[in-house]
Amino acid sequence: MDDLYDEFGNYIGEGGESDEERSVVSGAAKEADQYIYGEEEEDEDAGHQEATGQELMQVDENGPSNAVILHEDKQYYPTAQQVFGEDVETMVQQEDTQPLSEPIIAPVKVKKHTVETEDLPPAYFSREFMVDLMAYPDQVRNVAIVGGLHHGKTAFMDMLVTETHDLSGKPISKKGAQLRYTDLHILERERGLSIKSAPMSLVLQSTKGKSHVFNLIDTPGHVNFVDEVASGMQLADGVVLVVDVVEGVMINTEKIIKYAVNENLPLVLVINKVDRLILELKLPPKDAYFKLKHTIEEVNTIIHEAAPHKSSALRVSPEKGNVCFASADMKWCFSLKSFSMMYQTSYRDLDVEGFSKRLWGDIFYNPQSKKFSRKAQEPGAARSFVHFILEPLYKLYSHTIGDSKEDLERLLTGLGITLKSALYKQDAKVLLKSVLSQFFGAASGFVDMVIEHVPSPVEGARAKIEHSYTGPMDTEVVESMLKCDPEGPLVIQATKLYNTSDATAFHTFGRVLSGTAKAGAAVRVLGENYSLDDEEDMVDAVISDVWVYETRYKVPVSGVPAGNWVLLGGVDNSIVKSATIVQKKMRDDAYIFKPVKHFTESVFKVAVEPVNPSELPKMLDGLRKISKSYPLVITKVEESGEHIILGTGELYMDCVLHDLRRLYAEMELKVSDPVTRFCETVQDTSAIKCYAMTPNKKNKLTMIAEPLDGGIAEDIESGKVSIKWPIRKVGKYFEENYGWDLLSSRSIWAFGPDDIGPNILQDDTLPSEVDKKMLNTVRDSLKQGFSWATREGPLCEEPIRNTKFKIMDASLADQPIFRGGGQIIPTSRRACYSSFLMASPRLMEPLYSCWMTGPADSVSALYTVLAKRRGHVLSDGPIAGTPLYLVKGLIPVLDSFGFETDVRIHTQGQAFCQLVFDRWSIVPGDPLDKEVKLRPLEPAPPQAMARDLMLKTRRRKGLSEDVTIAKFLEPELQKMIESSGLLDGTA
Repeated sequence: MDDLYDEFGNYIGEGGESDEERSVVSGAAKEADQYIYGEEEEDEDAGHQEATGQELMQVDENGPSNAVILHEDKQYYPTAQQVFGEDVETMVQQEDTQPLSEPIIAPVKVKKHTVETEDLPPAYFSREFMVDLMAYPDQVRNVAIVGGLHHGKTAFMDMLVTETHDLSGKPISKKGAQLRYTDLHILERERGLSIKSAPMSLVLQSTKGKSHVFNLIDTPGHVNFVDEVASGMQLADGVVLVVDVVEGVMINTEKIIKYAVNENLPLVLVINKVDRLILELKLPPKDAYFKLKHTIEEVNTIIHEAAPHKSSALRVSPEKGNVCFASADMKWCFSLKSFSMMYQTSYRDLDVEGFSKRLWGDIFYNPQSKKFSRKAQEPGAARSFVHFILEPLYKLYSHTIGDSKEDLERLLTGLGITLKSALYKQDAKVLLKSVLSQFFGAASGFVDMVIEHVPSPVEGARAKIEHSYTGPMDTEVVESMLKCDPEGPLVIQATKLYNTSDATAFHTFGRVLSGTAKAGAAVRVLGENYSLDDEEDMVDAVISDVWVYETRYKVPVSGVPAGNWVLLGGVDNSIVKSATIVQKKMRDDAYIFKPVKHFTESVFKVAVEPVNPSELPKMLDGLRKISKSYPLVITKVEESGEHIILGTGELYMDCVLHDLRRLYAEMELKVSDPVTRFCETVQDTSAIKCYAMTPNKKNKLTMIAEPLDGGIAEDIESGKVSIKWPIRKVGKYFEENYGWDLLSSRSIWAFGPDDIGPNILQDDTLPSEVDKKMLNTVRDSLKQGFSWATREGPLCEEPIRNTKFKIMDASLADQPIFRGGGQIIPTSRRACYSSFLMASPRLMEPLYSCWMTGPADSVSALYTVLAKRRGHVLSDGPIAGTPLYLVKGLIPVLDSFGFETDVRIHTQGQAFCQLVFDRWSIVPGDPLDKEVKLRPLEPAPPQAMARDLMLKTRRRKGLSEDVTIAKFLEPELQKMIESSGLLDGTA
């Protein structure tokens, strides 16, 4: 019996078995082996029919192996993959590993947070013609459309889009709703305001029928999103300012005008919503003229404030041809010249130029003599603008709204306007829009105005390059940029990143200044910190795609020549905010364009962390994308480990956090209560000369700190004076503007931090006492220590502001090895800190400028709300020609959270307010006063506020409770000060 099995337990059997039994056993064994070894059974008949000779040769003739198979490796049943095939995804899960609400195999999610047109919508111009026209920079205009919130910029863009695109086939917005063609973001559609700037390139015709390429960028009007406005204006050669005639110049409009004047950008004006004077305010034509004139003068007043010496050249006025009147909602726009051309169709011999110049100002028309005069011939005579423009416009509105169908049809036929019968039964607004759009036709008056008053890329190249290019002006690259040479070396100024529709990647938007941007070109991406001395911020890349960006769709092109805007793919990885893109091999050295200069600051701060700690890497990736998407957002990590986001205001931060949660990270976040940034400053000159010794005791630096004269910090930040100028020029500026003596003005070593900060480092040593040659050897190290100190002050590691540090004495080691950067930099920082703390240090907080509009009965409520939040009113008064009042005030950012909601509640929603950063103000109280007693859960009294804010900021940052001057003083100096009693109550 034992002979029937081998030593492994396998059945051997006896030699006397019959053939049938042997075949049954071998067949069963063969089936088992096939499953154990994963071999597939083949049908012999099918195999003979289908297999080729080569496959037959590969058949294993030896049969299954008798090798030992471990229990865990045995396979008794085929796997799901073997059953269903390799193309089918199969999953095996244990019980209760996934909730019933989630499918085992989740469907593929397609993220789409922006409105996008899949195909190119039909346009009334050929896109090939547009691309060809781009090669002629004389016929190109790069324009930014700017203005206040809800003043009609997006509606004006809609008017130009409907003029150039056939959108009848696909209704993009709800019936009767505004088109909002350039609002793509999901929040823009929900909130009804623009958040991102949106560029479009269109072919528009002048009154003479000549085509031009208009590169337009629609910018947001809310004060929180002025960073988008600054980014768009950097690429433009001119600015179209849109002003609501009823509201007039608001806070954002004022800031934009001043910024445009400082950036040397020509400005043209569009007075929008003129029909509100007719339909809402119901002003008679004569009063409407004065309202229009008042609005234009408001703009001119601000231009004069920004540049008194250039105000006459920059002045806007209808007779100069740089003012248009429009109702973007009703799809009409005209200038004096284009309206005169409408009269020319009836009076063939009319002199358009002469007639248009007589249509504005105190010029009266006498119907009897048919002549113009400077004085009214009859009492109550109408000015020519009222007689020839406003009265016909008023009549057209009143007849369209008030007349019966038959009378209106008769009137419109006389004007050459034909409408379908169904339109007469439509809503009055739809009928008005149809009548007026036919009466005024295309916006050729606007096109003429821009062509005449905004320079082409070639004409405006020199002013733009001199203002923003950091390199020398006598190189081949600059010559090519001045000519807009499409054959020259490639140079692109990139100022904006736009995310793709699924928010996984970014495209780079910029302006081609020289050469031609082509797909496949090898380029170098130079970041904002790139310089010839420090080439670290430089990355090689390849342009993968080139498009002409049309907001809702992209037009792929083979190349975009100099003078135009371009959207690039494949070069965004190293770009954070803005960059300069140049071709890889150039004869000249590559220099960058200045980073975008913004006209506000990010002072609104929150801390974020993921609800699930394991999602921290996902949040960090989202923060990086947020920083790319929003030009003014700042993301950083505090020493305590907090992840900080800094923005301009509540609405801005709300949009940033929405994008972080939904677009870029798709996660839940914990968000702290909002706080604000602070700054540190001094009120007096240091009580004593403070010195610091290097760790090796071989060098000694002596400094004092004192406050700067008012206005210097703002001049440095705005770029009116730069440390990169020749020292004689810097000295002359301070001598002429602030009365500094020649020696001290030429002894300025640095502005800080980072050469653009509002602090000054000055060498106040005498050659008779200090070896100047040796001092200059450690100059860079001293500047680095000064920059480090001013970036993080001693009170609560916030930036220092408005402070001048003077080097009074320096005792240095003879041997260079003993005065290296490792010795001098931290010592310089310590000397700055000790002198700062001995100069009555104070804390500074940001203030918002607050503009509120509402009816007269809401003004008292505004006073009450501001007073509760440490704010105060600066002025209040009526807006001319309207029932509205404008209240201007100041409110600390720290007390502004929820202010807009508070205003709406107290005024029953009648008042509307806008908050924008205005200035830094000293917080009342001494932050180093230890005698102040702070009680928990109670607001600090006014004189204890500085101490309270400093301690809370230090706790939040994980710093020790209090600041001690002794930490930065030398032991001998500390003993001397203690014995003199200078530290009593402050140390």
